[in-house]
Amino acid sequence: QAELQESGGGSVQAGGSLTLSCVVPPYDTNCIGWFRQAPGKEREREVVASINTFGGPTYYADSVKGRFNISRDEDKTTVYLQMNDLKPEDTNIYYCATKCLGRTSTGAPRFSYWGQGTQVNVSS
Repeated sequence: QAELQESGGGSVQAGGSLTLSCVVPPYDTNCIGWFRQAPGKEREREVVASINTFGGPTYYADSVKGRFNISRDEDKTTVYLQMNDLKPEDTNIYYCATKCLGRTSTGAPRFSYWGQGTQVNVSS
């Protein structure tokens, strides 16, 4: 299976911006998005944003609404996560993910496949 290739992580000061990119497989998948999770803390995984391939609402976690924006280029080969007004609590490893298997009660997708992750550090 083709890997999801993430890039764009780094270190910024609070209030700054970063854009994460993810090269997606050439085949269609039902949805694609991003979640963040610290090493060994699967229970604290937070889906931050997702976009549906075949229409439907875009999902954003309450913690990032108004600050983050997910988008996909027209040929659907790359998905982006524009992160603005970053806060220290946004510090985490961000994973590009796809192949949604249902949703949680809050509407967050359950991803079944993800990349290696990219580190985002926000200093105060």
